[in-house]
Amino acid sequence: MRYYLISAFIFLFTLTGMSQQVSLQGRVFNPINNEPIPFANVVVQGVDLGTVSDENGNYQLSDIPPGLYNVRASFVGFKPNTVFEVQITRARAVQLDFPLEEDASDLAEVVVSSEFSRSEDTPISARKLNTNEIERYPGGNRDISRVIQSLPGVASTASFRNDIIIRGGAPNENKFFIDEIEVPVINHFATQGSSGGPLGILNVNLIKNVDVISGAFPANRMNSLSSFFEFELKDGRRDKMFTQLTVGASELTVSNEGPLSEKTTYILSARRSYLQGLFRLLGLPFLPTFHDFTLKTKTRINDKTELTFLGVGAIDQFALNFDLPGEEEEEERDDRLFLLNSLPIQSQWNYATGVKLKRFRSNGFWTYVLSRNMLNNRAFKYQNNDESSPQNLIFDYRSQESENKFRAENSIFGTGYTLKYGFNYEFSRYLIEDFDRRVEITDGVPLDVGATALFHSYGAFVQGSKKFVNDRLLVSGGLRMDGSDFGPTASNPLNQLSPRASISYQLGERLFWTANAGIYYQRPPYTVLGFRNNEGILVNQENDVQFIRSTHFISGIEIQRPEKNRRFTVEGFYKLYGNYPTSIRNGVVLANLGADFGVIGNEPVLSDGRGRAYGLEFLAQQRLFNDFYGIAAVTLVRSEFTNPNTEGFVPSAWDNRFIVSLTAGKRLKRDWEIGARWRFLGGTPFIPFDLNASSLRANWDLFNQGLFDYNRINAERLKSFHQLDLRVDKKYFFERWNLNWYFDIQNAYNFQAEQQERLVAIRDAEDRPVVDPNDPSRYLLRSIRNTAGSILPTVGLIIEF
Repeated sequence: MRYYLISAFIFLFTLTGMSQQVSLQGRVFNPINNEPIPFANVVVQGVDLGTVSDENGNYQLSDIPPGLYNVRASFVGFKPNTVFEVQITRARAVQLDFPLEEDASDLAEVVVSSEFSRSEDTPISARKLNTNEIERYPGGNRDISRVIQSLPGVASTASFRNDIIIRGGAPNENKFFIDEIEVPVINHFATQGSSGGPLGILNVNLIKNVDVISGAFPANRMNSLSSFFEFELKDGRRDKMFTQLTVGASELTVSNEGPLSEKTTYILSARRSYLQGLFRLLGLPFLPTFHDFTLKTKTRINDKTELTFLGVGAIDQFALNFDLPGEEEEEERDDRLFLLNSLPIQSQWNYATGVKLKRFRSNGFWTYVLSRNMLNNRAFKYQNNDESSPQNLIFDYRSQESENKFRAENSIFGTGYTLKYGFNYEFSRYLIEDFDRRVEITDGVPLDVGATALFHSYGAFVQGSKKFVNDRLLVSGGLRMDGSDFGPTASNPLNQLSPRASISYQLGERLFWTANAGIYYQRPPYTVLGFRNNEGILVNQENDVQFIRSTHFISGIEIQRPEKNRRFTVEGFYKLYGNYPTSIRNGVVLANLGADFGVIGNEPVLSDGRGRAYGLEFLAQQRLFNDFYGIAAVTLVRSEFTNPNTEGFVPSAWDNRFIVSLTAGKRLKRDWEIGARWRFLGGTPFIPFDLNASSLRANWDLFNQGLFDYNRINAERLKSFHQLDLRVDKKYFFERWNLNWYFDIQNAYNFQAEQQERLVAIRDAEDRPVVDPNDPSRYLLRSIRNTAGSILPTVGLIIEF
């Protein structure tokens, strides 16, 4: 009888709502078996509006006033799920699906709140950001790599780059997955063998959530030492087409979504920069141009089978601007000539594409992922930028990295436990064509090689978790092993056994203690694996290059205040590194490189570097509550590595010592919103220049910049850096379209961050380096101040229809 009454209520609600404008719609379902959850409650918090899902799990809510809301779905026997900051408009109904996980706990006991999700596989060191947090982030300029900097343990650089430095690890220790498909590159003009770049390639309009995992890595993830980024893109709309146009200070972005058929949806984005025009007007010596695209389709083949396709790519070009500016100071002139003579002409393109098949059953699902990605990198430089003679060629570098991957995983969910297992295989190709006169300093002859290397990699894992003590105690453990044929040691997967274990205990209704320990491995970059000498020998394979190893120990406390959408965490971490590649030429561990443009690791190495990073993180997070939101993150960190040229451990290039990030925002009346971010980072170490070697004419003609004194690795340190970013948003909601304009100011008080001084040649009236009159084999050099940072205002316009 109750069933029929509820059904009649839903039917009457549907009839009366036909004349109303639908504001919110979607589906409530069980993510384990993809079955609908009928009669689930869906409530818009803050207003007296709610409904229940129908027999197919679908729901609709109509005539919700435009604004930003938290929406909660719940049903008896399932953990409630709250989606924060859902933007409601008149122009279109928001499509919002709710996965509800079964709750096996005894209802008489205290139930763990899921307002801030805590994964059983990763119960510690995991943070989540949603689409609105990403889009409105002050100083982020709608770039996900910069938004991540608000989280604890994440350092950044003051220069024009997006290096992500987590818990004292190098930028290349992070891996990125979009809808469970690996995407190796997420930035334009990335440093090959490392990471970073000045701008992200992902359109934030398409991102639904991003999870940042900086410890307790699940066993189904491989090849990373510092973090995994799990991006979840929105699904395309199932009802009608929707378009968004974004005009920013440096680019134009168009995104479109909708149904392709009854079972298939799509979402598509394309972006074109006009940054080169702005840089030319400003008289800057370099002119970057970029394009990028993203495409996702999702097909619901039947109730138990889903197929997802993903394509992400970018095209980057970097040219030099030789147009002479007007009058300029001597230091400005020297700085411009330094950049023109040291920066290479570069072009780069990359893409990642893949399909994911998910097959559900009553107690879990199989996931199959087949993907391919490729990076093409070309850079060359002529002495004095004179291309008229081949004799002027300093270096000409071209390489390609391509990977073909297959992964299969089985997830089983039982009463109070989960079990996952799977395997992966990868076939990769690395092509190198490299002429480089600069290695004459160490090798005596130029490098001149061209060859292709093929690699096979493989791995398997098993992971399980179990709850005890009325679900207060969660124990999780996993084991994976990986192998590859790039070296004798690496080819045996038993040499790369990777165990990990976590424990989480609910001390009180809102208080959790968690700890984790694990061993993780990462393959060195292809620039290391595929490096050859002039005889065509894979030098580093002969040197038995190995997987890099990192051992993590983490423990922390978390306090949740779900009634006010708050949480507080304190975590301590200790990481030990082994087998890190160390340059034979200069004795530097590659972990100390990567914060500049170019190529990292294209040289002979030994896997003998060791390191450690340890610290303490504090986080206070306020989700939207009473129109206020904010994140306060404080990190104390030390990062150190060994080097053959020094004794014991020395600070690494990522040793900030302390990091502070404060972000807050307030929603005002009439759809205004203001936000601010302030960050403070300790100064990083750097390697001083070797003035004696740098001034030699033979060296300066090759490098056009100072050479480092590798006997004094990171012996000096920059001053601390801080910056204030501000943002104002105003939204307009019309019947058929929406308008949002924003004003963003980066570095509002124009702080000039100290960088390592530039070593430049003293030049004559014809811009030629002056020879030292006391030593004709040398040039006269001088140091000029080098700072990063200026006030950068941005006005953006977002149109939705």
